[in-house]
Amino acid sequence: MKRQFAILIVIGLFASLALAHGNEQHLMGVVKSISKSSITVQTTNNQIQEVTITDKTKFENAGAPSRMNDLKVGDRVVIHAVKSGDKLVAHTVRFGARKAASVHSR
Repeated sequence: MKRQFAILIVIGLFASLALAHGNEQHLMGVVKSISKSSITVQTTNNQIQEVTITDKTKFENAGAPSRMNDLKVGDRVVIHAVKSGDKLVAHTVRFGARKAASVHSR
């Protein structure tokens, strides 16, 4: 009986985590271009994806509130977006500068 209860709790936890973001999609990648109304991202699986930006889109740079003007081509992004028709519309854009390759000297 205790085992069945534990299994039920684990299933409930996983279900709540899966539903936590609702119908949002998550894109991770590098910014390839920026316009007034969209951001084009090369995703981690090398696909090009355009995401629409609205006046309700929130921006965060390294965890701090930011603006779209602070976003640059080459920045790494994680975008939380919802599907609207055939478009993705960004809810949140989190970004930071792309890390330069480091050179180790001894």
